[in-house]
Amino acid sequence: MADATTSSISIAADPERVMAVIADFPAYPEWAEQVKTVEVLETDAGGRAERVRFTMDAGPIKDSYTLDYDWAPDGMSVSWNLVKGQIQKAQAGSYHLAADGASTTVTYSLAVDLNIPMIGMLRRKAEKVIIDTALKGLKRRVERGAR
Repeated sequence: MADATTSSISIAADPERVMAVIADFPAYPEWAEQVKTVEVLETDAGGRAERVRFTMDAGPIKDSYTLDYDWAPDGMSVSWNLVKGQIQKAQAGSYHLAADGASTTVTYSLAVDLNIPMIGMLRRKAEKVIIDTALKGLKRRVERGAR
């Protein structure tokens, strides 16, 4: 797996509110610009998604893919790995939350390997666009709902 691209943002809400939005997969097409459709395939005993199918369009990366999710017991992070994809051969990502007074710092890490050749610099740029767009969308969604 290639090195991960990472970025952070501060969101004016508590970690529980932020994680609730992250865990609400059916709502992703409303705020995550690249995500076009989402289907939760499996959930755990607590109702959290364990396997989710997505279709996305993120410029140079367009794919239909399935991810497996691992939720931290403390509710402060979630990570995922690719089960299968059309153009992706691997994807590993995570959201890590840290309470910061009345805000939460969200750090998103993502590494994607494609079945098609792509120069590392272009792959990292695509990852950066995906991450930055997702973090800004998450911030808008959480803060709009937190008011």
